[in-house]
Amino acid sequence: MKRFAFATVSTLAVVAGSSVLAGPQAEVLHWWTSGGEAKSVAVLQEEFASNGGTWTDMPVAGGGGDAAMTALRARVLSGNAPTAVQLKGPAIQEWYEEGVLADISSVAEAEGWADVLPASIAGHMMCEGAWCAAPVNVHRVDWIWANADILAANGIEMPTTWDEFNAAAVKLMDAGVIPLAHGGQSWQDATVFEAVLLGIGGPEFYQKALVDLDPEALTSDTMVQVFDQMRLMRGYVDENFSGRDWNLATAMVMNGEAAFQIMGDWAKGEFLAAGKTPSEDFLCASTPGDGYLYNVDSFAMFDVDGEDKKAGQDLLAKLIVAPNFQKVFNLNKGSIPARTDVALDDFDICANLSAEEMGSTSAAGSLLPSYAHGMALRGSQSGAITDVVTAHFNSDMSSADAVQQLADAVANSY
Repeated sequence: MKRFAFATVSTLAVVAGSSVLAGPQAEVLHWWTSGGEAKSVAVLQEEFASNGGTWTDMPVAGGGGDAAMTALRARVLSGNAPTAVQLKGPAIQEWYEEGVLADISSVAEAEGWADVLPASIAGHMMCEGAWCAAPVNVHRVDWIWANADILAANGIEMPTTWDEFNAAAVKLMDAGVIPLAHGGQSWQDATVFEAVLLGIGGPEFYQKALVDLDPEALTSDTMVQVFDQMRLMRGYVDENFSGRDWNLATAMVMNGEAAFQIMGDWAKGEFLAAGKTPSEDFLCASTPGDGYLYNVDSFAMFDVDGEDKKAGQDLLAKLIVAPNFQKVFNLNKGSIPARTDVALDDFDICANLSAEEMGSTSAAGSLLPSYAHGMALRGSQSGAITDVVTAHFNSDMSSADAVQQLADAVANSY
């Protein structure tokens, strides 16, 4: 089966030397539509245009990317794939197996990606040894964000254990403050769930349960404790949480309506876009427990016809991993560069903490892919888990029943 459509750096020269062909073209499908995200993707659009390219934007709203993937499927089936698509984790491999991705190895090799990207990150960008996607950043998922004034007014420190979090939540409720800003969408439920699971079970348990899908881990007493904590978390959110977008939950913390939010560091992009200052207006810390859950945004290039589109793919791939874009984009997005050689002097305290702990957890073997954000599992398996997590969060289902349903759902997802 032909799996790659080859796009080469030399395409740029062909386009540049032709008076007939248009300049590099790129139709880019993504789901970066909130304030901080839109500001970030605009950086790439500007760089692409300044290098002679024409960008056609195809944003599809929805923080988890589900709507974008539905749109992508329709485009590919109609034989009209976008030039570049925001993809990540095992989804890249799934599309590769369908034979619709372009090989961008020539760009990667010319730019020396293998020398500047962590091996774990590079592994997600390769398909059977060839480069098939370009990494934009590294997001940490297991963050807890807090309104600094609310915590100070109530004598609360950032929690370092889930017991401390629970005690703080009770104190906040007694004071009439919403403890946890949350949006009742399945991917947001999953984000909280994996952070709780990592904190209660530890990195080894996370690996067994949400990466290896080990039946013993899925049915363990530890997993029961995880769902017990999730039941408590459900009591800490306001009654209007259902269907709320993640950035609106972030705004609740920003505006003093709620104390905490558990969300990846794209939430920091919202704080920064609103002119808020870390350590003064808002606080950041990893969620209770050890380990680091990562989510890497990346773009995969799809099989397209036309030298102008192939030139657009080459130019886009080159710009995405270039040091300037990696720095400027991530300063806006709230994440950290995928490249290890980008200086972090201009980055805030939260980003520097993220980079430091990414290094230490990588050395300790506790740098782990986020299941909730499509880095650890294929769609059928992650979807099966998330369905149970959301069903439990939105009902009075017992922890024991949730554990059994979880094991059954995973077993039936293959």
